[in-house]
Amino acid sequence: MGCWCCPNGTRLLVPLFFTLLFLASNFVQTAAQFGSPTASLPDTNSSNESNHLDNTVRVDPLDNFNKYRGGFDITNKHYWSSVAFTGVYGYAIGLLWLLSGILYGAYLLVTTYCCKRNGKSKAKSPCNKQCYLWPILLTIIFTILAIVASGLAIGGTAKFHSEGKTVVDIIIRTANEASVTIYNTTGAMKEMRDNLGETNGTGEASSFLTSTSKRLDGAAGEIARQARKNRRLIDRGLEIVFIVTIVTISLNLAAVTALSVTGTLRIRRALNWLIAICWCLTFLCWLFFGIYFFLENFADDTCTAFENFQENPYSNSLSSILPCDELLSARPVLSDVSAGIYDLVNEVNSNISLQQTSTYPYVCNPFSAPPEYEYQPDNCPANTIKIGDIPKILAVFTCSDANNGTCQEGQFISTSDYRTVEAYTSSIQNLLNVYPDMENLVECQSVKDAFSEILRKHCKPWKRSARLAWAAMVFLSITMVALVLIWTVQARHDQQLHSSDGSVKPQASTTNSLEFQANNEVIKDQSRNGNSV
Repeated sequence: MGCWCCPNGTRLLVPLFFTLLFLASNFVQTAAQFGSPTASLPDTNSSNESNHLDNTVRVDPLDNFNKYRGGFDITNKHYWSSVAFTGVYGYAIGLLWLLSGILYGAYLLVTTYCCKRNGKSKAKSPCNKQCYLWPILLTIIFTILAIVASGLAIGGTAKFHSEGKTVVDIIIRTANEASVTIYNTTGAMKEMRDNLGETNGTGEASSFLTSTSKRLDGAAGEIARQARKNRRLIDRGLEIVFIVTIVTISLNLAAVTALSVTGTLRIRRALNWLIAICWCLTFLCWLFFGIYFFLENFADDTCTAFENFQENPYSNSLSSILPCDELLSARPVLSDVSAGIYDLVNEVNSNISLQQTSTYPYVCNPFSAPPEYEYQPDNCPANTIKIGDIPKILAVFTCSDANNGTCQEGQFISTSDYRTVEAYTSSIQNLLNVYPDMENLVECQSVKDAFSEILRKHCKPWKRSARLAWAAMVFLSITMVALVLIWTVQARHDQQLHSSDGSVKPQASTTNSLEFQANNEVIKDQSRNGNSV
């Protein structure tokens, strides 16, 4: 192998260490600037909610590098532009590294072409045996570091992908459950509407039920559509980043191993190609550093939005995913339903009390007194029955069709009246069955519970895995820079030695041939002189 103690090797090693120092200082500066959520914020005395929103105040390259102040909004391209721009240090270093590689390649082509034309070559530099050990030791150290960094990067990437999928699954599951709850409620309303039509119900009630169910069905359809759309986009983005990252790291490991082998065996052509490949892979490593840095900021923004949602679910940046403000419109419907059922049950119980007999049990009123109308189905006295059980009690007092409509002793309810009561009570009971879920949905309690689960179990691991991924990418990128520069220096020096050796050999062969011809001439002269004597 080549000489690292010679002047040319020393001059090339100095830029190597300065480059590493520059990259390390940029990493520290990046962490200092973006590590604190308030690093780029103005000093204002705003509320806690405003402080949460101000975490997203960042430079927006799509808006002439002005500050983005629109808060967390995954439907806004300016939000994505501003948060993606936080990884600019990774992008910039990667582009500078790629540009330096292109310039260095052009320099090699120009110098090689000029040397061939001029026929000049440099003399071979002296080197002792200890110089051969340095490149081997350095490449072993940095190869081990690259393997360790690759393992950390793969682990952080896999954990980030897993936690991100879990968060998305929880959000989409909550959205789907909200949609199903609304459909169950509208189904009960449609059934009540149909029963009212069969029993000559009032047109006003049927019209109210029809308009309300249509409005709620529209909200349910919008929630389901947004859930499918967002899930498809986010899943696709997570899968692409994960697969490309794993493939890049795997190829990088293979290339580093091959680079060390070919460099040690001094296979010059393969070494040059592998240096070019590793140079490009190093560019990708810097690029992924920027990507995972911005993904950590995105995860932090998402978790901050979840915290804001706990404080105010009706005016929140997550409304594009789970529109609690739109579901709030269903609250008057629930209020009308609870008040109507409360009055109806009270009226039935009043009629029962007028009978002045203990034969008929009272109906349990599942709602508290106005104005709260709280749903309390478990607070019924023991001697009461549920609304859905009323047909079972009345069946005993209903005239049987088997007797041609004639009523026997103790039967005073006609069949048509019984069917009317059965239709009403079954519809009301169906509404009561979905009432708790609908109430939780209107209050966004199910959404709060889902986001609380994410905050409690997944936010910290999600952000921590993103931080591990980009930190490992920085480590891997710096290690790759060192390896590529070491082998670039070695390959350049070997090329110079090869050129020097190649330029000496033709001269030596010419001299040897001349000496051989001269000797032949001397022998011929001696033989002629001997013959003449």
